[in-house]
This record gives sequence, C-alpha cells and structure tokens, in this order.
Amino acid sequence: MKQIFVVILTLGLIGFLMLGVMDMPAFGSDNATVHNELMDKYINDAVSDTGAINIVSAMILDYRAFDTFIEASVIFTALICVFTVLKKGALNHEK
Repeated sequence: MKQIFVVILTLGLIGFLMLGVMDMPAFGSDNATVHNELMDKYINDAVSDTGAINIVSAMILDYRAFDTFIEASVIFTALICVFTVLKKGALNHEK
C-alpha cells in the first residue's frame, strides 16, 4: 500500500512539473524572459546607477547585495557547523 502511494505521488509530481515546463518559452525564443526591458535597463544604467566600474560588479555588489549577503551567511554557517563536527570528532577520537 505504501509503495502504491509513493508511485502515485511521484507520478503526480512529475505531471505537475511537466505542466510547468510546457509553459516555458522555447529555447532562443523572443518571448524568453531574458529579452525583456529589465535586461536593457541593467545593461544601460548599471554603471551610472551604482557607481561600479563594470556591470558584473554592479549586479553582485549593489543590485543583488542582500541576496549575496544571505548566500555568504549560509556558507559561513555551514563552515562553522563542519568545523564543530570535525572538532567534536577529533575530541572523541583522542579518548
């Protein structure tokens, strides 16, 4: 009974994801989201809006600064957890 439920749930999830993929524009299509006016604004105004020396720096350090900060915080937290686990393992190994 449990296996049948898992199979039905998996097939339902696959169907749901396939519905989402069907709504995506074709690869290279003019309707793709990369071809909207926001991209043109970033390319044309990034340096003047942010004062950065290039577009990549403007995107990472100004437009996406909060997102980049959160990503760095997650990596830092993972690093601290790994060091904590390794230190506890080293202390247990010495006994």
